[in-house]
Amino acid sequence: MGELYHACYRRLVAQVYAFTTDLTEAQDVVQEAFARALARPHALADVDNPEAWLRTVAVNVVRRRWRRRKLLDTILLRDRPVARMVEPAPGPERADLRDALAGIPTPYREVIVLHYFADLPVEEVAAVLEVPVGTVKSRLSRGRAALAERLGDYRDLGTTSTEVARA
Repeated sequence: MGELYHACYRRLVAQVYAFTTDLTEAQDVVQEAFARALARPHALADVDNPEAWLRTVAVNVVRRRWRRRKLLDTILLRDRPVARMVEPAPGPERADLRDALAGIPTPYREVIVLHYFADLPVEEVAAVLEVPVGTVKSRLSRGRAALAERLGDYRDLGTTSTEVARA
C-alpha cells in the first residue's frame, strides 16, 4: 500500500483539487480514500486498478460532502437569513484555470476534470459518475464552451470561441 500511496497520491490530489478547487479538501478526500482502502479486508489486492478505485472513492466522498453542505446550508438559511457576499468575477488579467473551473457548473467541472486531468476515457467517466455516456459527452462539450468563455485570453489570435470549444 505504501508504494501505491507514493505512486499516485500527488496525482489524485491534483485531480481532486481541480474538481473541488480547494487544496485542503482535496488532500483530505484523498487521505480518506486511502483510509477506506486500508479498512477493506484485503486492502486493494482484489482490485484490478487501485488508482481508479481510489479516484472513484474520492469523487464519491466529494459529492457526498457537497450534498451534506447543501442540506446544512438549507437548514441554516431557513432559520435565519444570511447576507451573501458577492465578489465580482475575475477580470481577464486574473482568470486562470482554477478560477475558470470554479466558475463553471459542477457537472461540467466533474467531467472535464475526470476526462482531461485524470485522463479517463468518456466511458470510464460515465461509470465513475454513474451517468450515461451521452450525458458525459454533452457535459464535456458545454463545459469546454464555458471554459472557452472564461479563458478567452488564452486563445490564439484569430480563433473563434466555437473553435476553442471544439478543441
